Amino acid sequence: MPLLQVDNLSVSFRSTPVVHDVSFSVDKGRTLGIVGESGSGKSVSLLAATGLLDSGAAVHGRALFDGTNLVTASPQHLRSIRGSDIGFVFQDPSSNLHPLMPIGRQISEALTAHHRLDRTTVRRRVLELLDEVGIPRAHERLDDHPVHFSGGMRQRVMIAIALANNPQLVVADEPTTALDATVQASILSLLRRLQQDHGMALVLVSHDLAVVAELADDVVVMRNGRVVESGPADRVYNTPAHPYTAELLEPLAQPVAAPAGPRPDQPELLRIEKVSKGFRVARKAHRPVLRDIDLRIGEGEIVGLVGESGSGKSTLSRIVAGLDITDTGTVSFRGTAYTASSRNRPVMDPQVRRSIQMVFQDPYGSLNPRRKIRQILAAPFELSTDLQGPQIQRQVGKLLETVGLPGDFADRYPLQLSGGQRQRVAIARALALDPALIVADEPVSALDKTTARQIVDLLRNLRDERGTSLLFVSHDLGVVSALCDRVAVLHDGVIVEQGFTDEVFANPAHHYTRTLLSAVPGSTRKETVDA
Repeated sequence: MPLLQVDNLSVSFRSTPVVHDVSFSVDKGRTLGIVGESGSGKSVSLLAATGLLDSGAAVHGRALFDGTNLVTASPQHLRSIRGSDIGFVFQDPSSNLHPLMPIGRQISEALTAHHRLDRTTVRRRVLELLDEVGIPRAHERLDDHPVHFSGGMRQRVMIAIALANNPQLVVADEPTTALDATVQASILSLLRRLQQDHGMALVLVSHDLAVVAELADDVVVMRNGRVVESGPADRVYNTPAHPYTAELLEPLAQPVAAPAGPRPDQPELLRIEKVSKGFRVARKAHRPVLRDIDLRIGEGEIVGLVGESGSGKSTLSRIVAGLDITDTGTVSFRGTAYTASSRNRPVMDPQVRRSIQMVFQDPYGSLNPRRKIRQILAAPFELSTDLQGPQIQRQVGKLLETVGLPGDFADRYPLQLSGGQRQRVAIARALALDPALIVADEPVSALDKTTARQIVDLLRNLRDERGTSLLFVSHDLGVVSALCDRVAVLHDGVIVEQGFTDEVFANPAHHYTRTLLSAVPGSTRKETVDA
């Protein structure tokens, strides 16, 4: 008998159906992968099955866990099961860990919520959990807050909380989204080892079939709130029965092909010379983040910047965009060097500042939720041009058309758009003043493959049609391979390798580049299938 059996589950919000007759099951000791693009109903189905949706949701069907129907169980019974018999690892540890509470206390709360334990026993168990999930010097980190941990380490803390009471089932909802390849690989490896050690069942939710390939025994593919395909993972991956599954299995985009003739030498647009940057982390301590960075970007060129979390990618992108200053070294745009004011703020010629725009990683945070899209896109024209109301609104319409959004989106708020649509708005805002260079900091990291492919195509078209240069910051080597003319590999604040993308990825010279390439999800299953 399956540990979790979901039958004909349907979910509606305000009489609007979003999940239709979904059925799946997972046995003890096995892993079920549930995949699909954003809005397919993956997370809603799991939340409904475990009783985590609020009273505004109408849930029908049944979800039997070890003989108990979670759909009809009382709130008290559900509380006794969740966190004890069912553990949860959610997508964003930054949002799910209390920022003002030490991590040791947060893990201990998961224990004391279900058991009466003395302090000595709780502390010993917390240390055991931190050791098990790979937190170094666990006894020294009990009183540290989440802000003192990297994204990967915060996710390990979330896994420790999920495992606190030795659950029979762990639900991991997008546990590696927005993590770089090496950290993602380490989290997947950790989940695999913990499952084998504890014999627990695992439900892994993801929009990335390559991630699910690392762990899943069985796969369920969802689209538009329905299950379109399910079965053993090897069968689904090798002989997909539904066109949508085959589409998800396609690479995000094709790698850049080497040109047949000599490579054109583009006129220089931006030059970074001997740039170093550090931050003060204590009263006297100074932690270096970037060291002696040399990089150039040509006119109409897309340069990728890759590296794991903490390597300095975002710091360098902020310096290029004029949002931060260097400690040493220079940044020059068409021969004009940035300078620093007496308050250590970047000073840029107004024309240069207009010519460099930025697209941030999180479109949820970079767009003002209280302003309509029309107001958001009008702001650059109001601040930097002499255009008036009707002229500005015509420009807003052109921007929406450029990024492939309907004109009536101008009267919507960001909350009314999907993640991919919001990112298109962010790109439209960056294009408003017709910049020569766009700094794109992880613009597709949290998007599903279908949406990410659309954004990649959009950025490529902007370069081809407008001649816009890009500094494309990403931890996704597949995207970089598909989009970027040249790539620079950043490790511990140092560029360890750079060159033409096809050459660097085909014949990496540095061991760190080889490590990044080997950590790309899906490689293990692919090698097994090919063999």
